[in-house]
Amino acid sequence: MGNGPLDIASARLLADELGERPREVFRHLVDAFLNTGEPVGSRTLSQRLPMSLSPASIRNVMADLENMGLLYAPHTSAGRAPTERGLRLFVDGLMEIGELAPGERTAIEARIANQNRGIEDVVTQATLMLSGLSRCAGLVVAPKLDSALKHVEFVGVAPGKALVVIVSEDGSVENRLLDIPAGLPASALVEASNYLNARLRGRTLDDARAEIAAALESERAELDALTKKIVAEGLATLAPSGGQSASDEKVLIVRGASHLLETVEAQADLERIRTLFDDIDRKSDLIRLMELAKDGAGVRIFIGSENRLFSLSGSSLVAAPYANAQGKIVGVIGVLGPTRLNYARIIPMVDYTAKVVSRLLA
Repeated sequence: MGNGPLDIASARLLADELGERPREVFRHLVDAFLNTGEPVGSRTLSQRLPMSLSPASIRNVMADLENMGLLYAPHTSAGRAPTERGLRLFVDGLMEIGELAPGERTAIEARIANQNRGIEDVVTQATLMLSGLSRCAGLVVAPKLDSALKHVEFVGVAPGKALVVIVSEDGSVENRLLDIPAGLPASALVEASNYLNARLRGRTLDDARAEIAAALESERAELDALTKKIVAEGLATLAPSGGQSASDEKVLIVRGASHLLETVEAQADLERIRTLFDDIDRKSDLIRLMELAKDGAGVRIFIGSENRLFSLSGSSLVAAPYANAQGKIVGVIGVLGPTRLNYARIIPMVDYTAKVVSRLLA
């Protein structure tokens, strides 16, 4: 099967092909490594294994596993650590994933639900909670939300030009330039402003746009032809750039990245974490990677150089999708950390959190 990357099917097949002795040696070695982060030697394994094997026999098995590309010897250490290929074999073929304790489930639900149920509150709190429990970075990709509008005004600024001023309830202000018919009376701009304010105030643009456009189209709007044209062009100007609806845009929320510094034990670790922070800064790349978790049900695990983004930092991402009230997958939540993650604990944690977020949004 070679020494290249393993997909899930290949990992499970290889796990089945391993004999009982190498399978047990490998499983206990990876368990010990994930707990301590240190290479594991034959003497340590002889004390952990359920079967009676001498250190010499264990070293022979470890040599075979190293030849298969599943283990390697860091530096001059007598111990062995799993390669990324070995971690993939362990995660997909050998690891026993436990259930979260009832108390942990209750704590997750209480922490996330103790919000105002707005999507941004829910996912931000979920990210904070995952970061705290995992002692890694918590991430979420969420749809970019339209803030409710407070005020819209058309202001003439030059012949044939008007400024559309949009004030949102969150305090943000946007200005957009609009072409208007030459000689348009100021009263038409006032009337257009009043018309939109009456229908937009306290609502998001996405909520109200279709309704206003339909009213203009069906002649229900009590406006003269010029003012109607200003309102229609104003609505078009307020649309997101690039032809996207606001719901197609994504934002990345990262919480608890400082936890990653807790794993630093050597200069090499510090360089790896610096590289990982650079990965986080490349938000569009990280969003694209997390969005891959939307393709299937349940949790996706991305390990190290299996993907280009983590090829230098040697990091892992455990991610799961969440849905909105209509059951549509709208975002992804996860945990990012070193490849030495406690996968058996973090996988059910991420999975359950995504389900709770989906339930709350519904």
